[in-house]
Amino acid sequence: MFDLSLTTALPIIALAGLPSFALALSALNLVFWPRGKTSARLEEALSVLVPARNEEANIERCVRAIFEASHPLLEVLVYEDCSTDQTPEILARLQSEFTKLRVIKGRPLPAGWVGKPHACARLVEASRGDTLLLVDADTFLKKGAIARLASLQIRHDAALVSAVPEQISGTFFERLILPLLHLSYSCWLPLPLIWKTHDPRFLAINGQVMMMRRDALEAVGGFHAVRAEIVDDMAIARRFKEEKKRVVFADGFRIASCRMYRSAREVWEGFSKNIFEGMGSSALVFALVIFIYLSTFVLPYIAAMTLAIAGQTAGIWWWSALAGVGANLALRAMMALRFRQPIEGILLHPLAVISLVAIAFNSLRWSRQNEVLWSGRSYVGKQQRNTPAEAVSQSAIGADQ
Repeated sequence: MFDLSLTTALPIIALAGLPSFALALSALNLVFWPRGKTSARLEEALSVLVPARNEEANIERCVRAIFEASHPLLEVLVYEDCSTDQTPEILARLQSEFTKLRVIKGRPLPAGWVGKPHACARLVEASRGDTLLLVDADTFLKKGAIARLASLQIRHDAALVSAVPEQISGTFFERLILPLLHLSYSCWLPLPLIWKTHDPRFLAINGQVMMMRRDALEAVGGFHAVRAEIVDDMAIARRFKEEKKRVVFADGFRIASCRMYRSAREVWEGFSKNIFEGMGSSALVFALVIFIYLSTFVLPYIAAMTLAIAGQTAGIWWWSALAGVGANLALRAMMALRFRQPIEGILLHPLAVISLVAIAFNSLRWSRQNEVLWSGRSYVGKQQRNTPAEAVSQSAIGADQ
């Protein structure tokens, strides 16, 4: 019989317990994760808002997909954020084809603002709809997407609906890292708690697709309230929950697709920008998350390999390690099947997690250097970005129009 003493049970939890928990919770989350229905229609006027900076590879497909999404639109607004590529020329051509497309010309950032919140603030200010749909320029709505989002907003009486698009990857590093995005959502948090409670501790969001009511956005302070946030989607969603406004987090596989990055460097820099600030810039939370990820997704493989090399292929340690590896393989296989993720990710899972941990430490390093580089812009550290409100008042949004 197995000796289940305390000294044996504690390592078993690390080898098999955490992976099994992650697998079980993910399976439940995939059952209850809402997808929306295509039969719904918004009664309110809808404005679709797209912030775009140097998006010549994506912007035309993004705009066309919006108009092909089979839902009535009041307008589509694109904020052309001082691009240095062909984005302005592409938008000018599209304007001649789509009469409901308006382009808002960008200006230099006011003091204290990060690029995307500023773009979103100007888009909201220029829009006329009662319902706002924010779509990233590298995100492409699928047919029926707006109806699915509308059905979730109506069903849950939601102030904010966000969805995780199908994540498209091309290069090896994209295929290695991007599938971990779904694990970060599904493994640790019972997703229904996001929309069944107003507790901001139960929160996940994806800024690539966000539908919100204008009145609710204004009530939480708009994007002016998160002007200094690199991870603006989490910040705005947290304000919604703090103000007791319902947030729905949906499976967006049938709603949109997105290719966030196109090279290993973009993956490295993009996640480095987000990870540490996404953890609230807390060293304690950072350390805890790194410990959990390594214990759950890497330790069972190391233990199984070490025991196999030592010839100790019997006993509770061996079987616990195998159970942990098996749970990880089952988890990745389940995700690959549900979200059409690269099949090699099942076998390369430990390497993917180790790579993500390396990116996380680079994110920590960036925060200590007090500078964040992204999309051709350099931002000072978060504390310096959080300048007094008087210095970056609401009027600063329109000061450069």
